[in-house]
Amino acid sequence: MASVRNVKFEGSLNETLVARLHLPEGTTHAYAIFAHCFTCTKDILAARKIADELSKRGIALLRFDFTGLGASSGNFENTTFTSNIGDILAAAQFLRANYEAPKILIGHSLGGAAILAAAGEVPEAKAVATIGAPADADHVIHNFGSHLDEIEEKGIAEVKLAGRPFSIKHEFVKDLRSHSVTVEERVAKMNKALMVLHSPIDGTVGIENAAKIYTAAKHPKSFVSLDTADHLLSNGKDVAYVAEVISAWATRYVDYDYKAAQNPIIDGAEVSETKDGKFQNSVRVGKHSLMADEPETVGGHDTGPSPYDYLNVALGACTSMTIRMYADFKKIPLERVSVNVTHSKTHAEDCAECNLEDDTIGKIDRFERRIKLEGDFDSETRDKMLKIADKCPVHKTLESHSAIVTKLAE
Repeated sequence: MASVRNVKFEGSLNETLVARLHLPEGTTHAYAIFAHCFTCTKDILAARKIADELSKRGIALLRFDFTGLGASSGNFENTTFTSNIGDILAAAQFLRANYEAPKILIGHSLGGAAILAAAGEVPEAKAVATIGAPADADHVIHNFGSHLDEIEEKGIAEVKLAGRPFSIKHEFVKDLRSHSVTVEERVAKMNKALMVLHSPIDGTVGIENAAKIYTAAKHPKSFVSLDTADHLLSNGKDVAYVAEVISAWATRYVDYDYKAAQNPIIDGAEVSETKDGKFQNSVRVGKHSLMADEPETVGGHDTGPSPYDYLNVALGACTSMTIRMYADFKKIPLERVSVNVTHSKTHAEDCAECNLEDDTIGKIDRFERRIKLEGDFDSETRDKMLKIADKCPVHKTLESHSAIVTKLAE
């Protein structure tokens, strides 16, 4: 899992660009840049998921807000497609100066077109991936609709994009049109591996754009159909698929050592904030990497189990393993054991089946296990295995009085 640093650097219009840099817990094998879609921000789900998947493979990712968007300073109305390209090059220079030049460039929608246009000016980059990118930069002009005449006549107009108002200047439109051919031309000359991801039902940027980009590029090149996905990848399953495909593909173009990428073995459990969202934490246990988070309903990103979910997991896993050990020792033909655990807060007096001490009052934590035992054995044997569940060490820990010692780490 990644740790996340909040960083800043100067963009092409001398404004401060705000970014998040995801750094793998283990060895960092390469750096990547993600350029977001038109009027989006660095915090879209696709950017976060791609960052998480890349970090698992030892690749750091920088995602930033273009000038005038998200947390970056500047006025959006003063930006152009050319300034977007400049912001990407500024991001590459930031990595080059402070960490290592990016080897992977990733762009979504107009951010993908900007990545394609900028790629040739990042000599260290070895591979480029685009998601729903237009082949011509001026493709975005159709989003201005009836406001285009107003922009031409008055030099500026307020246009609603994705439900939000943006001021679009004539200079922006003119700049887009000046890049109408150069994107394809630059793709033909960029001399880098390319992956084009596009949905055949994309209603914003048609699939014919993917064909133009793919045709213009030299090998090695790949095309991945996103089937039922929409342009903004609003379905979580589509986002997860895109993240997994890009991250797996990217490892072919960096010096990647699978053994070196493994996290060092941790004594106990180490939990650290990722700084991505309010509650997200990376969890390392032994040589394993996990995530902890809270549901979106309480302000989290829901990228991993909650702390109480992990308690449920601990009790369920321990119960299953304890029953399995007993069944194997007694040579019981137990085919499979499954345990479902739920947790709730309840008043002691309302929990008659809890077997509490008589003086227990107030609210208590109530864990309920539902155990499924599959196999050919009688009800008496089944009852014995059910009682063995109470011998689970985690069960005993939860029911006993534990001591928690807290110290400041050096």
